[in-house]
Amino acid sequence: MRIGILTLPLHTNYGGILQAYALQTVLERMGHEASVITTPNKAELPVWKWPYSYPKRMIRKYILGKNEPFFFESYYNRVYPIVGQYTLQFINKYIHCFEVGKLLDLKEKDFDAFVVGSDQVWRPMYYPTRIENAYLDFARDWNVKRMAYAASFGTSDWEYTAGQTRRCRELLRKFDVVSVREESAVELCRKFFGVNSSHVLDPTMLLDVQDYVDLVKRADIPKSKGTLLCYILDETESTTDLISRLASETGLVPFRGNSRVEDWSAPLAERIQPPVEQWLRGFMDAELVVTDSFHAYVFSILFHKPFIVVGNKERGLARVKSLLKMFGLEKALYSCNGNKNIDLNCIGIDWEDVNRRLQNLRKHSFNLLNKV
Repeated sequence: MRIGILTLPLHTNYGGILQAYALQTVLERMGHEASVITTPNKAELPVWKWPYSYPKRMIRKYILGKNEPFFFESYYNRVYPIVGQYTLQFINKYIHCFEVGKLLDLKEKDFDAFVVGSDQVWRPMYYPTRIENAYLDFARDWNVKRMAYAASFGTSDWEYTAGQTRRCRELLRKFDVVSVREESAVELCRKFFGVNSSHVLDPTMLLDVQDYVDLVKRADIPKSKGTLLCYILDETESTTDLISRLASETGLVPFRGNSRVEDWSAPLAERIQPPVEQWLRGFMDAELVVTDSFHAYVFSILFHKPFIVVGNKERGLARVKSLLKMFGLEKALYSCNGNKNIDLNCIGIDWEDVNRRLQNLRKHSFNLLNKV
């Protein structure tokens, strides 16, 4: 079966890239021909947005002092090929993309089925076009199979307008199978869409850890320069202090798992995102992981590395709490609040119990994927 995977754009986010790679790989091993649907990675500001976008940017830059490019679109289009050069290499090598100018250019004959997910594909603030497209609005009258696999709202709060809720409800009811990544999303689907859904694993957890080790070996990535992997998406004084105290109390050597890719004020050379395989190598070499990233929790579990979760409310805590609950690891969640002592007992993990849970959850998730 020819399957089109609809997810968030593949840019420089390791988790987003690897979940697409994993879902495609699993579907191909099931005998399908799977492709990730992509559109050109080019930033554009529609003319109709100029009257309020540019004044807003002037206020942010010249009054609030935000260090952000005024002509963001031209800056992004110039800089992205540089900062994303290594992640783009991985995408081009391992992910089969079906590129169209826009989703409306897709034809019914292109695919037999669509799988929407994973990642925060149902979060309006993250989806690059109308959120209705994440519910296959462009294919509403087509004779194709429709599945949502591990789709995520990213939060337990409802962020849709009344109009979006009404339109997406109508579209989701056309789906043959609906599954979501968070426990809270099951209730959101029921409450706002009147649709029953299943709670499943993120696609990255459907592959065995050896699949990721093999990627690292093929890329011949050298050993990491430390033993305390620090993958922090939103750095603050509190997270910096936490890492310093962890290094002091454990004797481990901190090393970064990412560049300053989202820091507009950083020199360009410091914003270049390292290769995906180097990020994976970090989990192989780490003795402890500290992170505020959902997929870093996932890979810590897969690589059997103790980890400390820094709660990141802006990026979505519901998905974090849901994952930790699935594996009985709620004690790993840490809240940065000044001088709070670090309880290193939280990093003791019963990996046999985790493995039992993972195998059961994989069985459930594969049973659902087999319905495509």
